[in-house]
Amino acid sequence: MATQRKRITMVGAGLTGALLGVLLGQRGYQVDLYERRPPETDNDGDSGRSINLALSQRGIVALEKAGLMEEVQRLLIPMKGRMLHLDDGRSQFSPYGQRPNEVIYSVSRRDLNALLVQEAIKAKDVNVHFRRKCKSIDFKEKVLTLIDEGERSGDRAEEIISFETLIGCDGAGSQVRRSLIDHVGGKTESVFLDHDYKELEIPAAAAGGYRFERHALHIWPRGQFMLIALPNLDGSFTVTLFLPKSGAPSFESLSDQAAVEKFFDDVFPSAKAAMPDLVADFFEHPTGRLGTVRCQPWHADDYGLIIGDAAHAIVPFHGQGMNCAFEDCSELIRLLDKFDDDWTQVNAAFSAGRKSNADAIAEMALENYTTMRSTVTDPKYGLKKEIGFELERRFPQHYIPRYSMVMFHTMPYAEALAVGVRQDEILDWLTQGVDSIENVDWDLAEKLVKQS
Repeated sequence: MATQRKRITMVGAGLTGALLGVLLGQRGYQVDLYERRPPETDNDGDSGRSINLALSQRGIVALEKAGLMEEVQRLLIPMKGRMLHLDDGRSQFSPYGQRPNEVIYSVSRRDLNALLVQEAIKAKDVNVHFRRKCKSIDFKEKVLTLIDEGERSGDRAEEIISFETLIGCDGAGSQVRRSLIDHVGGKTESVFLDHDYKELEIPAAAAGGYRFERHALHIWPRGQFMLIALPNLDGSFTVTLFLPKSGAPSFESLSDQAAVEKFFDDVFPSAKAAMPDLVADFFEHPTGRLGTVRCQPWHADDYGLIIGDAAHAIVPFHGQGMNCAFEDCSELIRLLDKFDDDWTQVNAAFSAGRKSNADAIAEMALENYTTMRSTVTDPKYGLKKEIGFELERRFPQHYIPRYSMVMFHTMPYAEALAVGVRQDEILDWLTQGVDSIENVDWDLAEKLVKQS
């Protein structure tokens, strides 16, 4: 191992920054982690934008690497599949996988972030500095300028910090990314959907417990929009409405109480019946944007790096934003092992290796929005999923469904995307003129799968 380790300065103590701070501290680095918010115990963190998170295998691997999975486990609710609430009033369960361990876990963003921040505070050689807003970064002079906002609103002292290596974990609107791109030259592309989202709530039942199946991600798919609900430990569900910005229906058209109530009565009656505070929540909670951030490069020699959403923010429809960012953290640690803490090599290898995978999951996340709000109700989709499970059972060395590759395995996202293209072709062949799994030509299936 390298005998002299850099002091690491980090901006952003969200999920990614807190976890990476823990991992770097465990490795023996002196870490200063600066966060604009007060301690989580003093505020409600990301209230209003905290779409519940879905933890899956890639994120679990990173948490295990940090030795935190046992602590995180108490925050998790396993979800075995999607519960589809169809527009004719029926409910239909669709499992994520076909093995007992093939589940994903609902977790509160706020609770998980609070746990990780507390672990960072406790970690040896990690110093977490709250109420420090990033004002500017000069990568040429290696100087970070912060605003110390203090505990009182009038406290806004400027603080100038020299750094050796600066890591930006400051999210989709990253100041570090903007400064790094300005310094080294490059480009950033931010593309927003014409749909927004709003977080609502289904409270726990009056006698306690859950109003809907606890171990499922609930979806009300309605073609061009949808409602989803993820379970919380207290019996409630975090509900998120995804809807066009304008048109009919849209957030623009839901401008008063009557419009909101009529919309939910007509389109989501089973959900509305379980949401006594729907109207108040709708008008009190902010409307959030949905976008994808792509940029290049991600690093400046050995002294600058962006990671997580700061480098590759994605839409939430594959449940991989956090998992991809956590995988960034474990990959960075792997590269520090490989290159003996030579940050010039580490940063270059990290950027080169993760960029294609980040682009791949961004594409799959966008695709999955169409799947969740519309395709899941198509009988052909259900048949293809059923055939895919059977192919996995018959030919486990040759076929793993793409969803499973992304959620339950750690193969590169880019590889999962490429393999998935071939799988779509196979399933198209096998379902031509077929309306039931009993009519599938399994000899042809074996030939196609083993040739792919």
